Amino acid sequence: MKKILCALAATLAMTSAHAAWPDKTVTMVVPFPPGGSTDLIGRLLASKLETQLGQTFVVDNKAGATGTIGAAHVARSKPDGYTLLVSSLGPYVIAPHLYSKVSYDALKDFDYLTVAVQAPNVLVVPETSKHKSVADVIAFEKANPDTMTFGSSGSGSSDHLTAELFWRQTGTSGVHVPYKGGGPVLAALLGSQVDASFMNINTAIPQIKSGKLKALAITSAKRSPLLPEVPTLAESGIKDANVYSWQAIAAPHGLPADVKAKLHDAMVKGLNDPAVKPKLLELGFEIVGNTPEEFTRFQAAEFKRWKDLIEARKINAN
Repeated sequence: MKKILCALAATLAMTSAHAAWPDKTVTMVVPFPPGGSTDLIGRLLASKLETQLGQTFVVDNKAGATGTIGAAHVARSKPDGYTLLVSSLGPYVIAPHLYSKVSYDALKDFDYLTVAVQAPNVLVVPETSKHKSVADVIAFEKANPDTMTFGSSGSGSSDHLTAELFWRQTGTSGVHVPYKGGGPVLAALLGSQVDASFMNINTAIPQIKSGKLKALAITSAKRSPLLPEVPTLAESGIKDANVYSWQAIAAPHGLPADVKAKLHDAMVKGLNDPAVKPKLLELGFEIVGNTPEEFTRFQAAEFKRWKDLIEARKINAN
């Protein structure tokens, strides 16, 4: 009887503790430097979560090793709801296949909460480029293998892997030119130092609107309302090449169910706030806000998809 009472008391104490969550500052780890899309989403959510849950949420930028340092820190943290990971897809589904020593298991070490937003990539070329369509690019690459240069924000990045997928699906080949971030890629494109890039729509759209870059295709399933004149890759005759960059939130594995539910509800409400949603849409983000179960299935599918491509194309992080 004494053991039963002790177990009941412990259960009640845990329930009470969870019900009180959050009763101290919550840290949202962004595994990249300040100023990028993931940092933007993290800070926006932190502000909305503070308002809804009445506690301080701080963003901690733990950059390094393409996001794996920050991800590993969260994976090792206590699963009590006070340390969260806000990251793009890299640490979740790409980096584990590029590096031989990633100190976490992306399939087992996290509780996946929600994909906050997603955004497609856009195939862009400098305004001076002779290419006016995807068909032009494919024809040129077939006639001139390993000649056309595609800039990316780094080896293994979404824009790099989209190019690799494009080459695989079209039976063509080009030259990958990795840079350190989206800014340098943009500068290289504007200076015609590279021929093309599958740039994230958030980075590319101002330059497309100003006429400095030409958009040839978009990687989304449907045309973007921000670029309604730009065809999808599927419309251009390229199948199974839809790609989205996405930002999502996870916690260390073992998060209490009530805390998970409270967090998820607050995050989805924050993303759909009338003061927030239109601004995100203007930037090219599509609100997702899926359930933890949906995110878990999505993560596993994306994990396999990029693993298969990385292995088939023999891509490494160098």
